[in-house]
Amino acid sequence: MIIWIASYPKSGNTWLRSLLSTYYFTKDGNFNFQILNNIKSFPSSYYFEKYSDNFLEPESTAKYWISEQRSINSDKKIKFLKTHNALCKINGNSFTDENNSIGAIHIVRDPRNVLTSLSNHYQIKKLDALEFMLQEQKAIVEKKDNRYLGFNPLFSWSIHEKSWSECKKFPVLTIRYEDLQLETFVTFKKVISFISKLTNKKNSFQREKAKKTISSCEFNKLKKMENEFGFNEAISSKLTGEKIKFFNLGKDNDYKKLLEKDLIEKMNSLFKEQIKKYEY
Repeated sequence: MIIWIASYPKSGNTWLRSLLSTYYFTKDGNFNFQILNNIKSFPSSYYFEKYSDNFLEPESTAKYWISEQRSINSDKKIKFLKTHNALCKINGNSFTDENNSIGAIHIVRDPRNVLTSLSNHYQIKKLDALEFMLQEQKAIVEKKDNRYLGFNPLFSWSIHEKSWSECKKFPVLTIRYEDLQLETFVTFKKVISFISKLTNKKNSFQREKAKKTISSCEFNKLKKMENEFGFNEAISSKLTGEKIKFFNLGKDNDYKKLLEKDLIEKMNSLFKEQIKKYEY
């Protein structure tokens, strides 16, 4: 069955995915970008190119979400999959269900820092990034040769957060990106323990490998690796065509230094419930 690594975009999904892929899919705890292929993104064109459907509408692939997950699970092994999807239904089609998913690790990040990261990632103005987060019908769409092969309904940031954190279908561990950043070892151990419980593996935490994994996946090392080799998940600027750095500011992404006072106050009001919920 599937264990989801779920988050709204620019909330730490790639970092946790790096940690998990290094911990579970290497012998020595040393990270490289190729290891990320062990944890694929769903839904994406990788899973739907094989279908003969024309996929003329952005949401066309949604009807295959469950059947494709059944196919993924056909070998009856545990799988990690990354997703930015909200836990939702589209045209009556559920994103997933308890027959295909055993659990999820849900990463949430301070929405004010999500905004600054979205602004850089998509090269958009900060107010446009806020509009991105507020749109209740927001989706990320991937199109190839006039076929809509990747459809990720996000909805608004608030709806997305609730869809995962309040899930009743299967166990979900919600972690704060900030805890992963400030207390990496403790938070990562919590994640591994959650996975071990889901998969009925007792006493399976490898302390030294976890420490080496964390060291190997430090932000500055990932940033250096991207500078040297590039990173295929980085997107290209619409203005210059150059790749926008995926690993950008790290701990320096501090909304207090990057956002205007009136925008901070506006976001404090808009996301008051979640800011209080996660003690931001």
